[in-house]
Amino acid sequence: MRKLFHKRWVVLAVWLGCVCAYAEYPDKPIRMIVPQAPGSATDTAARILASELTVQLGQTIVVENRPGGGFTIGLDMVAKAPPDGYTIGLGPVGAMAISPNMMAKLPYDIDKDFQPVALVTRGHLLLAVSPNLPVNSVAELMAYAKKNPGKLTNASSSNGSPGHVGGELFKLMTGTQIVHVPYKGGALAINDLMSGQVDVLFESLNSIAPHARSGKVKALGVSGARRSPGFPNIPTIAEAGVPGFDAPTWTGVFAPAGLPKPVLDKLNLATNRAIASSTFKERFGVIGDEPAGGTPEELGDLHKRELAKWRDVVKRSGAQFD
Repeated sequence: MRKLFHKRWVVLAVWLGCVCAYAEYPDKPIRMIVPQAPGSATDTAARILASELTVQLGQTIVVENRPGGGFTIGLDMVAKAPPDGYTIGLGPVGAMAISPNMMAKLPYDIDKDFQPVALVTRGHLLLAVSPNLPVNSVAELMAYAKKNPGKLTNASSSNGSPGHVGGELFKLMTGTQIVHVPYKGGALAINDLMSGQVDVLFESLNSIAPHARSGKVKALGVSGARRSPGFPNIPTIAEAGVPGFDAPTWTGVFAPAGLPKPVLDKLNLATNRAIASSTFKERFGVIGDEPAGGTPEELGDLHKRELAKWRDVVKRSGAQFD
């Protein structure tokens, strides 16, 4: 009886110790891993979010860019980090739902090694063309591409990015032949689009919005099912001539699997509050993306649906790492 009583006190003490430890979380800076280069759409979102999360959590959020390997270098760091809440990652749709369907082998299990925390943004790709290209609408682009098969170039920020597969979906649905040219980051692709080195680009509004507003690139359409609040005069690609085209973007916070629920709850609450802040809304209003938010379960469900959707698109379009 005495032994049983002692064991119960030990279990209670351990439980209370865990509760106290979780109650103090976070008591040191938190790393936010970004699987893309500085200046990318994901990096921009990470830095806006990190600033607001720092306010909500009372600890510095340190953004670390770990690009390369089709997003796998950064995501692998998140997957293999201790599940204590001090390493989180910002996962865009390209990293979490597109690239995994284009790689024969991953260093982690995309279905099991990540804990969804909260959806941060929903957005669009912008279909833009060089100012030198003699087209001013989606319909004109399709007509020009069909008259000049294989002569147009379609840049993307990287292999496996939303812009890459969004472009492949566009070619599949329009019956056009456009040559994919992958870059190491959206900024380089945008620069070459503006100078006329490449002709077409599907790129996140997050990155290309200033250039679209200034007229340095021609904005033809947005990729989602509805128009962007930040660019209400730009039609969706679907309404501009490609019925059924739908390739929205999104970004979410993910942590290593096994994250204790009290820590997950704190991170989710802080993320939702950060997204609801006036500063966050104003910054993303200019970009054209929409603040999201929600529960870990909602992000998990979205992740599963998007993995299945892009698996089908990759298979049908034949998209591959060039």
